[in-house]
Amino acid sequence: MNELALAAAAFIATHFVTSTPLRPGLVRAMGEWPYRGLYSLIAAATLGWMIHGFVHAPLEPLWPGLKPLPSMLMPFAFVLLICGYRLNPTAIGGERLLKSDEPARGMIRVTRHPIMWAIALWSGAHVLARGDLASFVFFGTFFAVAALGTLSIDRRKRADPDWPRFAAATSNVPLLAIAQGRNRIVWQEIGWMRPVTGLVLFIAFFHLHPWLFGARPY
Repeated sequence: MNELALAAAAFIATHFVTSTPLRPGLVRAMGEWPYRGLYSLIAAATLGWMIHGFVHAPLEPLWPGLKPLPSMLMPFAFVLLICGYRLNPTAIGGERLLKSDEPARGMIRVTRHPIMWAIALWSGAHVLARGDLASFVFFGTFFAVAALGTLSIDRRKRADPDWPRFAAATSNVPLLAIAQGRNRIVWQEIGWMRPVTGLVLFIAFFHLHPWLFGARPY
């Protein structure tokens, strides 16, 4: 557990260095792409450390696991994940999309952070489903990074003069902007191929889960 806790702390620190004054200094010293490459290597190393700590951590139950929860939430997570890679102004390199006439399109109308919410659904569902201390630390770390990451991204993007127009038409919380009448779902923009791909991937992972991760998903 000590190893897992240290790895989780390192993983969180790595991911939030982009929201500190340290990032601009590193970019100036190294260049944007060398910085991204180094950042990716460190993030991968801390992730591997976390996985190692999780696999070898003792089983310490905290509550009865809500086993069916991932099966109910993961289809939505996969759809958000697959649809979120398209036309996303909050993604790295997507800033140019903020200048378009309608920057919030497709799944971005539902939430401006679909990938982060996919990770939050996945990790949160697994925390509640497993109900043990190691899972709380491991999956809870991903949940914290995803949830706080949405706020961090919004804060950094506010410096862009085109951000207020985009933020006014979108919401962090899924469907909130639509419920408030600030946007609407346009099914033609989302299409059918990406949601179907997400559901197919969910079915594949559902059936391969015992072989890939050594645990039944239900």
